[in-house]
Amino acid sequence: MKQAVEHQSDILVIGSGAAGLTLALHLAEKSKVILLSKGPLSEGSTLYAQGGIASVFDETDTIASHVSDTLIAGAGLCDEQIVTFTAENAKSAMEWLIQSGVEFDKEERPDGDSSKAPYHLTREGGHSHRRILHAADATGKAVQTTLQQRAIAHPNIQILERYNAIDLITTRKLQRTGNRVLGAYVWNRDQEHVETVKARFIALATGGCSKVYQYTSNPDVASGDGIAMAWRAGCRVANMEFNQFHPTCLYHADARNFLLTEALRGEGAYLRRPDGSRFMPEFDDRAELAPRDIVARAIDFEMKRLGADCVYLDITHKPKDFIIKHFPTIYSRCLEFGIDITSDPIPVVPAAHYTCGGVMTDLHGQTDLNGLYAIGEVAYTGLHGANRLASNSLLECLVFARAAAQDIESQLAKIPMPGELPHWDESKVCNSDEEVVIAHNWHELRLFMWDYVGIVRTDKRLERALRRCAMLQQEIQEYYSNFRVSNNLLELRNLVQVAELIIRCAMARKESRGLHYNIDYPELVENSQPTILEPER
Repeated sequence: MKQAVEHQSDILVIGSGAAGLTLALHLAEKSKVILLSKGPLSEGSTLYAQGGIASVFDETDTIASHVSDTLIAGAGLCDEQIVTFTAENAKSAMEWLIQSGVEFDKEERPDGDSSKAPYHLTREGGHSHRRILHAADATGKAVQTTLQQRAIAHPNIQILERYNAIDLITTRKLQRTGNRVLGAYVWNRDQEHVETVKARFIALATGGCSKVYQYTSNPDVASGDGIAMAWRAGCRVANMEFNQFHPTCLYHADARNFLLTEALRGEGAYLRRPDGSRFMPEFDDRAELAPRDIVARAIDFEMKRLGADCVYLDITHKPKDFIIKHFPTIYSRCLEFGIDITSDPIPVVPAAHYTCGGVMTDLHGQTDLNGLYAIGEVAYTGLHGANRLASNSLLECLVFARAAAQDIESQLAKIPMPGELPHWDESKVCNSDEEVVIAHNWHELRLFMWDYVGIVRTDKRLERALRRCAMLQQEIQEYYSNFRVSNNLLELRNLVQVAELIIRCAMARKESRGLHYNIDYPELVENSQPTILEPER
């Protein structure tokens, strides 16, 4: 029997992307922080974000315009107060990033002195102005590497790499009075041992759940852990039916999860059928610059109509030097697969990309459970509505991490450290000899979610998906109760829970809006509201 291990800190931050790192760095000035990373510190969706971050820097642009574009993309379901708050705080959040050392691209000057040059702003689908700050086509990597270097060097931040969060410890679960989070059980992947973390505050910054789908642009860690843990702890979730499918992921047998940034279309790339003809002008007046849900549905429609494996993204009409300078990562990555994007159209397909719903929070990231915060893609703030506007995702991470940090700091002196917490009991479980069960269930879940709860849905498909989901939940819970935990088991347990939430939200929405398209309800309903699910108490 291994000795019980307990960690203690003022704040436990679960997740090490832009949201988690920003929160940790803000709080570490006045408190002790444990930062939990499921894989290597850098492995999360932030690292792979290509396009950029939306913020009003150009003098011809306005905050009101950014708000309007976000509301339009959100298809009538955004919370206007939240959208305004985010847009108003965008520039100061970006200035903090710049002061932290993130280097965004600037305009070229004839004298070669870029220090005084304005930032190069690009435009993406749904935006009425150029307002996307970027670091070439690898903005997320620039943000991730800069912030994690600061976190590693900070004396008040303890980093636990290769740790899975299993479940939150709450007063209700321990049958104590109140409604507060006290800590979490975490699995040390290297030692294969469950440990306990005790904290005055906990923040979920675990990202989304696109791994629930067979095809996704997300890294393997995007398994809905935070959403599932918060739901099991008694928090409401909302708008889980709105899963954004990025229209353009590289279609190649050897290219896993490689996304082709929206900025390609922002800089003039066309979408073409296999015969070379364009099709987006037939679907929307904005053509390739229409919001992602429209573009993804158009591609899905054309592929099914033609029986095509993919469509093509073509930027070959732009100068070669321009393409290589603005999209060096994509250029070099595609070359590895024998595709020269300066002369060859790029084969693309849609893939699950972003979770617009999540754990319900207020303006400060506070959830229904006292002391528990959710920031970034794991959260439902009301910013994205029925569809996320391009390059508002990293922005949400930054703005709400700062808001949560301020709220936590205002309470730190009032909240004592939790008392003794029970250690994890694995005395009645054994090692699994049936890993094949996990692998089979994993494949079945992702396949039926793609087929039945994908870009285009029907009531019948959703009903089938819910039945299969219930059967898998029963099998997985039985497995979880009898065997020691593993990374695959923990992720599968969370994914099947999140799948149920997505399906239930989709079944509750009797219309087609934004990212949710149901053939049985093609029209919009008046006075549409967010879909909110409440767990059983």
